[in-house]
Amino acid sequence: MNIFEEKVLAQLGREVFDKVRSVKIGIAGAGGLGSNCASNLVRAGFKRFKIIDFDTIDHSNLNRQFYFFDQIGRSKVESLKINLERINPDIEVEITKSRINESNVREFFDDCDIVVEAFDKAEAKKMLVSNLLETKKMIVSASGLAGFGDSDSIRVHRVKENLIIIGDLESDVKDMPPASPKVNVAASKQADVILEYVANGQQFV
Repeated sequence: MNIFEEKVLAQLGREVFDKVRSVKIGIAGAGGLGSNCASNLVRAGFKRFKIIDFDTIDHSNLNRQFYFFDQIGRSKVESLKINLERINPDIEVEITKSRINESNVREFFDDCDIVVEAFDKAEAKKMLVSNLLETKKMIVSASGLAGFGDSDSIRVHRVKENLIIIGDLESDVKDMPPASPKVNVAASKQADVILEYVANGQQFV
């Protein structure tokens, strides 16, 4: 256990700390939601991750995603792994540079206890949820976090026992571009919901 983990242990207590370290979290998409949610989860003490995204880092990503200027042009999943390991070098991060679709989504996240849906497009969000919902894995999704202002409208919506959606459920990136503050609010709420879920001792199928 490194010094960072010792500090997290002191803050969480042994029981919650052990729960947090035991679960494996899948992150579908390493953009604004996925990269920032992952950062919050690592800082909260989570240790085991599987992150999947096909994309590379562009200048336009830096206004809201957990990347840096010198990483432009590089793989998002490879860069995110590096950035997360700068927080805790002892985390276990599996990365796959691939596009998630209906034919591979179940296989990709088969060994994960919790899945963070962090896509940009509504069709992709629906695809992931519809394919994973019946597996009984906890899914933490997001919908409606475009623009800026009125961040109190980003709420936690418990849709089903194993499906939580974060957002205002209305604002669309087609109408207004995403900005760092609201994206980070949503990503932080995703991480907070997961921490609460695990700390309360939920059982995973």
